[in-house]
Amino acid sequence: MQARNLFSLLVILTAACWMPASAQEPEPNPDLPDEFKQLVPRGYIPAIDDPQFVGAGEAEIDDEAWVLGVALDGKAKAYSLNLLNRHEVVNDRFGDRPVAAVW
Repeated sequence: MQARNLFSLLVILTAACWMPASAQEPEPNPDLPDEFKQLVPRGYIPAIDDPQFVGAGEAEIDDEAWVLGVALDGKAKAYSLNLLNRHEVVNDRFGDRPVAAVW
């Protein structure tokens, strides 16, 4: 199947992004090497727990945008990497099967 045809089968994840306004510098993590800087504390970025999808033709996403595509049990979904950069985890389901899209 051509990539363009496969992409047209995918649906695009859309959701509002949320980040607390009271962002603070996290405490240093003693488990990280000195050359690493932790920007936000663990658990600070909320996962998306109830993703809403639209068809690829309805998605307001740039044609050149990258997505994480998943095909499972005959169903295909696409998760916007722009969105995953801000949330990192989408808890989703393919039928009765729970899945986590992680970036």
